[in-house]
Amino acid sequence: MFVPGFDSRLSSWMRASRHVALGMLLLGTGLVMAGQDAPPPVISFHDIAASTGLTVPNTFGKRERKDYVLETTGNGAAIFDFDGDGWNDIFISNGTTLDATGPSPPLSQLYRNDGKGHFTDVAPEAGLTRTGWGQAACVGDYDNDGRPDLLVTYYGPNVLYRNRGGTFKDATAEANLPTTGRRWGSGCTFLDFDKDGYLDIFIANYVDLDLQKTPKRGETPDCFWKGLPVMCGPSGLPKASNVLYRNKRDGTFEDVSEAAGILKPRGRYGLGVASADFDNDGWPDIYVACDMTPSLLYRNRGDGTFEERGVAAGAAYNYDGRMQAGMGVAVADYDGNGFLDIAKTNFSGDLPSLYSNEDGRFFSDVSLPAGLGKHQLLGWGAAFLDADEDGWPDLVLANGHVYPEVDEAPVGDRHLQKTLFYRNLGNGKFVDHTAQAGPAFEQLRPARGLATGDLDGDGRPEIVIVNMNERPSLLRNEGPHQAAVVVRLIGTRSNRSGVGARVTIEAGGRRQMQEVMSGGSYYSHHDFALHFGLGQASAIDSLEVRWPSGLVSKFRELPANHAFVITEAKASLEQKPLHGRRK
Repeated sequence: MFVPGFDSRLSSWMRASRHVALGMLLLGTGLVMAGQDAPPPVISFHDIAASTGLTVPNTFGKRERKDYVLETTGNGAAIFDFDGDGWNDIFISNGTTLDATGPSPPLSQLYRNDGKGHFTDVAPEAGLTRTGWGQAACVGDYDNDGRPDLLVTYYGPNVLYRNRGGTFKDATAEANLPTTGRRWGSGCTFLDFDKDGYLDIFIANYVDLDLQKTPKRGETPDCFWKGLPVMCGPSGLPKASNVLYRNKRDGTFEDVSEAAGILKPRGRYGLGVASADFDNDGWPDIYVACDMTPSLLYRNRGDGTFEERGVAAGAAYNYDGRMQAGMGVAVADYDGNGFLDIAKTNFSGDLPSLYSNEDGRFFSDVSLPAGLGKHQLLGWGAAFLDADEDGWPDLVLANGHVYPEVDEAPVGDRHLQKTLFYRNLGNGKFVDHTAQAGPAFEQLRPARGLATGDLDGDGRPEIVIVNMNERPSLLRNEGPHQAAVVVRLIGTRSNRSGVGARVTIEAGGRRQMQEVMSGGSYYSHHDFALHFGLGQASAIDSLEVRWPSGLVSKFRELPANHAFVITEAKASLEQKPLHGRRK
C-alpha cells in the first residue's frame, strides 16, 4: 500500500538509525563522555530575579489543577531594548483564569532596565494594557523607524504594539490584522520572507478551541494520562492552521497564507516557531514544532511561496519515525558544519530532539548519539548559548509538567522539574552539565518560556524563564569570562532589525556562523545581538555579514572583548569594549 511520504520517512529513518546505533555503542563504552577528560569549565548560574525586581507572579489558570488545555500552555518572554537607552529590557506575557473576577485582571509585565542592576515594571505606563490568555511574544521593527515593535499572541485576537519611542500603541486594527475571533495564536516570528526590506509576520495556531464544546476532565479516552483523569487535548480536539501576513510597506498587512502555501499541509497543533535559512539559499524558511502532529518545515522557494517538507527532510518525527509532542525550538550551527541545526523539546517520557542539518535538505535526529538521552522531562523553552565562551554553543532546556495533579498520583512524574544544561564538547556531542552549572540549575520550576540576552552589559547572555503561576527566574552566569565579541546589526536596504542577516567570523583557527532571528524557543524572543565566544583568541581574523538584500560587509583584524554595531552599506563599524572585560 502506498503511504504518502513513506519513502522519504524511511530514508531519514535509515540515516538516523546509523547515528543512533553509533550513539548506543558509545553510550555502552562510555566514549560519549570523552570530552570530560579536559578540565571542565567554570559555569555558575545564579537566579537573581528577586534581587533585581522581577517579582510579579505569573497568572495562568488554576494552580492546583488544569481543567482545560487552555490553562496549560503558559507564556513567553522577550528581551529587547524598547526605550532605546542602550540597555535590554524584559517583556513577559501573562494570562488569566477561567473564573477571573475583580476589577483588575492581570497585565503582562514590561521590566525596564535601569542599567544599574534593577528592573521596574512599566507596562501600564508604556501602553501594554491588553489582558486575557496571552501566549507568545516576538519582536521586529515592522515599519523600519528604528524602534523595535512587539507582537503578542493570544487565545483570541493577537495584538501588534507599535513602538512610539518608549511607549506603545495598539496598532492591530490600523495594521489590518484581525481584532475579533477566537483563534489560538501560539508561536510567532517576524521575517522578511519576500526580501523586500520589510518584516512580515508568521503565527502558528494551536487548537481550534471552543470551550463550550470541549469535554471535561475524564469524559473521553483523550482525557486520561497514565490512568489519571486530566484536561482534554490536544488529541481529540480540532486542529488549527498557521497564518502568514505580508507587510504591504504602508503600515498594514495582508493574509497570504493560502497563496504562499502555508495552508497546504492542513491542520496541526502548532506551538514553537523559528525562522531561519536552513538550506543556505539566502531565503528564510520556517520551522514549527507541533504537538501530537508531524512538525513542519516550510522551505521558502524564493517566489513568494513555501514548500512544506518536514517529513521529506527528516525533521517531522523522531529518529525511529514516531510522532512526538513538540513544544519549543532552538536553532544554531552547533557542530560547525555551516548549516543551522534544530533542537526541539518534547513531552514527558520522550527525549529532546536534535536534528543535525546534513546538507541543507536533510536532517538526522541525533539526540541519542549527541548525548541528550539522559533525561525525559517535559520540555518547553530552549536556547543555544555559549555559556563558557569556548566557541561552541551549549544547550539550555526549561522543563515543567503540564499536569499539576501528577504530584498527587504514583505516575513517576513531578510537576516542578529541572532546567537542564548540556555543554557542547565541540565534537558533535553534549554532556549533561546541569549539576555543575551553578545553584540556579538546582531549582525545580514549572517552566514555560525561555529567552536569552545580555542584561548587564558584559556581552554574555542572561536567561529569563517564565514560570507558570510563580515569579520568573533570571539566571546570570557568574563564572569567569573567556574572550568574546558581540555583533549587532542595523539594516538599511534590508529590514532595520537585520532579521535574516548572517554573520560569519574566523578566530583562533575556527569559523563560526550565526543568524539574526526573531522569536524562537518556546513562545519567546532572544536579543537580536549575536554573542560569539572566542576562547583564548585575542582577536577576530575576519568578520563577514551577508545581508538579506544581498550586500556583503567584510571586516578584518578586530579586537576581542568588544561589541560591534554594523550598519548595512557602511564601510566602517562602531565598536566599544564590553563592560567588565579585559581589553
